[in-house]
Amino acid sequence: MIDLQPNTLNILFYISIFLGILLAYEGLQQLFLRKESLSEARNRRMKLIQGGASTDQVLQLLRDPAMMAPGEKPSLIARFRRLLVQAGLTINPIWIVLAATCVALAAFVAISRLLAPEIAAVLSGFLAVILPVLVLIAMKDARSRKLTKQLPDALDLMARGLKVGHPVAVTVGNVASDLPDPIGSEFGIIQDQINYGDDVATAFQDFSKRVGTEDANYLAVSIGIQHGTGGNLARVLSILSQVIRDRQTMQKKIKAISAEGRLSSLILTVLPVFIYFSIEMSTPTFYGDVRNDPLFPYFACAIIGLTIAQGLILKRLVKFKF
Repeated sequence: MIDLQPNTLNILFYISIFLGILLAYEGLQQLFLRKESLSEARNRRMKLIQGGASTDQVLQLLRDPAMMAPGEKPSLIARFRRLLVQAGLTINPIWIVLAATCVALAAFVAISRLLAPEIAAVLSGFLAVILPVLVLIAMKDARSRKLTKQLPDALDLMARGLKVGHPVAVTVGNVASDLPDPIGSEFGIIQDQINYGDDVATAFQDFSKRVGTEDANYLAVSIGIQHGTGGNLARVLSILSQVIRDRQTMQKKIKAISAEGRLSSLILTVLPVFIYFSIEMSTPTFYGDVRNDPLFPYFACAIIGLTIAQGLILKRLVKFKF
């Protein structure tokens, strides 16, 4: 029988901890950060159909009818549902409300240790409303950028199909089956609408409303004009694809030129927060001696508001629309 010394047991113990952490890290990486291969890069619509859902169920799940009403000013709830659709989420809005409630409770517990309960309640309510909306807007912008980047490839694929004699519905189906999300699911919805009786122009108009980008609107207008008057749609799609690529090139040039200004705005916005936490960690009495003063909460709110306003103004100054 092997007699293990205490040092040997300690070494084995640390090795076991290391291997456990390594296995946990690899498991979480495979679960959350796993990349799809080319053969697996399919869109949500095709995955739902493969899972047994009918085309009608997929269409109702991915296409929200509330945002398609023409000529009506959307309500606040309809705008929220449109934001969910444009962010690529098909979950029930009640889950967003529950998440916002959890954020409010956590923020209230954290802020109430520093400020009065009344001010903490106001700030936590503000965070509960603003934070989910900001996250959804960020997801929507990321999805729109990815879709815009994929759109020229989709238009080229449609143009090649039209040149060899395929109808528009078939070329749309090729894009839906060959390209990944988000363009694959969006064109799959267009294909399902056409199969259920909508004309091509209406399906692309709905696509423009769902996506909410200028390039999608240009595509919808081009399809609508060609559908009503005729013409060489393949050439129109090829030109539109080249225009979108040129715009993306110009966008990259503008972002490179404005990189210094964007970095300066980020530094100026983060610097006050960094200074506060540095002073709080190195000299807790610097703010601790005056934290019980009646005017401290009002000055703290004013400083936080001015810092947020500074960040928004600087971001506006270096943001270019093109």
